[in-house]
Amino acid sequence: MPAALVTGASRGIGRAIAERFAHDGFDVAVNYVQSAQQARTVADDIGTRTDSEAVAVRADVSDAEEAEELVDATVEAFGCLDHVVNNAGIDQHVFTEDLSPADFDRVMDTNVNGAFNVTKAALGELRESEISPTPSVTNVSSILAYTGAPIECHYAASKAGLLGLTKSHAKDFAPKIRVNAIAPGHVETDMTADRSAEEKEEEMEAIPLEAFGQPADIANAAAYLRDAGFVTGETLNVNGGELMR
Repeated sequence: MPAALVTGASRGIGRAIAERFAHDGFDVAVNYVQSAQQARTVADDIGTRTDSEAVAVRADVSDAEEAEELVDATVEAFGCLDHVVNNAGIDQHVFTEDLSPADFDRVMDTNVNGAFNVTKAALGELRESEISPTPSVTNVSSILAYTGAPIECHYAASKAGLLGLTKSHAKDFAPKIRVNAIAPGHVETDMTADRSAEEKEEEMEAIPLEAFGQPADIANAAAYLRDAGFVTGETLNVNGGELMR
């Protein structure tokens, strides 16, 4: 059975992607760094509800050695690696004047360096994959890569960096490996649950479809890019029409 690795998959968007891939017939490595029990629950649910296998694998993707160990654990569990989804990311709401260099680096290390580390570690396995149409890497960016954000400049910068990484890797790894990105808009997850009613109303007014996205919407996009054999170097914007490009 083909196999996929999804980073930051213990909850939210990452969990939805892992579950979608398992439903589609892929064994899945569920990466986490802190939420061990949540990741094990995701893996157990996949094993119960689908014919696929899943393992929860702890690794801090910002650390290159741990990223290599993550890939090794995935291959050890399933015997192959055909698709990678770089979803792991952290956020922090801080105005620039209050933002420390250490916090800036921490967000960049996870969101950009993490995707680089995992992709680099997986290259050998992806190049050996014989899956059709071709193996792929999908990076989860954000609408903020285009619009910026007043109290999370480091997050927006990291997500913009992923778009440049995506295009560069798409050119570097063609024709054997496809590399694409997803830029979600406002998606309802536990990370956004603390928004006030006023904030949600204001955000909704900017969305033509008059709805927030769901993790399953991003999982659908990831599944499309996984199977879209003639698409590489592209960013799929999933935002209800909030930003049309």
